Amino acid sequence: MTSDLSQTLPRELLAEVARLRRDLARAEQRIAELEARADVDPLLDILNRRGFERELTRSLAYLKRYGTGAALMFIDLDGFKPINDRYGHAAGDALLKAVAANLVKHVRASDVVARLGGDEFGVLMWNAGEAAMLAKAADLEAVISHARADYAGVELSVGASAGGVVLRDSASAAEIIDEADRAMYARKKSKRG
Repeated sequence: MTSDLSQTLPRELLAEVARLRRDLARAEQRIAELEARADVDPLLDILNRRGFERELTRSLAYLKRYGTGAALMFIDLDGFKPINDRYGHAAGDALLKAVAANLVKHVRASDVVARLGGDEFGVLMWNAGEAAMLAKAADLEAVISHARADYAGVELSVGASAGGVVLRDSASAAEIIDEADRAMYARKKSKRG
């Protein structure tokens, strides 16, 4: 009887260990999926602020090591709040989707587009100096002003203000973000005045 028990016990333990390993592999895969989604805006399927800041930090490290050029652009939608107020958040979401799709379509595959919050977007442009960044900012303002979303039979559109900075290897990600944000607000103010 003792030998039967000694034969059964190892098989049961081996089966349990195999089951636990399968469960662990599934859990690790799910964690990896959730971590990847934590960096993506669920509405627009582009990077969110967390993912964008990670990419910017990585870009600054790359810039320090290899000396390549890059620029960061901030874009704020002009006239978005009245659309949300008048037609509701579902209409605003439809317009945000149209804007995001147009942004992605009008940047290079190597560039990074993100929703930084609300109606603010960021674009990280590789191999771009100040002149290229300013030209692209003007281009994206025009692209956004032509973006349309149909919501309940109403054609919705917004304008945009874009400003940015060239990345410097001596600056932190927080400093670069702050400078790009100020450049965007300076652009918004110049359009009003």
